[in-house]
Amino acid sequence: MKNTGLLKGRAGLTKAQIRSKILLRLKTQKEEDRSRKSRLITAKLLRDKVFKKAKIVMFYIAFGGEVNTEEMIREAKKIGKLICVPVCRKDKETMQPAILEDCVKLRKGPYGVLEPVARAQVKPKDLDLVIVPGLAFDKKGNRLGRGKGCYDRFLCTLEKTPSIGLAFDFQILPLVPTTSYDVSVKKVIFS
Repeated sequence: MKNTGLLKGRAGLTKAQIRSKILLRLKTQKEEDRSRKSRLITAKLLRDKVFKKAKIVMFYIAFGGEVNTEEMIREAKKIGKLICVPVCRKDKETMQPAILEDCVKLRKGPYGVLEPVARAQVKPKDLDLVIVPGLAFDKKGNRLGRGKGCYDRFLCTLEKTPSIGLAFDFQILPLVPTTSYDVSVKKVIFS
């Protein structure tokens, strides 16, 4: 697994230190590199067995330099999958999957992420697959998010639902520090 040296040899970094370093890398990554790597990740996801079998898939809408999910969502819709994205409630720091209709209006949610204005919701237990963002992942699927715990709380209710994290190569670390509240993903696709 390629590691660009961002955190190589720096054992014992805190979650906050890792977040800070990865956020800077995401912010300073050239847009053409982000687009190229996102296309490679899209191709890998579309070939994934779990993705191919899934009928209802929850994606995230990328922001802040994350792996772009636009093309993935478009391709998934073309092959007949029902696509959901998270709608967040800041007061409870929870998420609910909402159907992402074609031409739906989007607005910024409580954490700055775009969400559908019209909110036809899906029961979380009906999801076949959850595509998960993260700031860092390790080989075991441990994940470091942005620190609110929304995905951890959401994923812990879906023990049997597969989850796939998406990342750029510099977001793959030898070890991600975890607590008992952190929920890992089943697989990470990266480039």
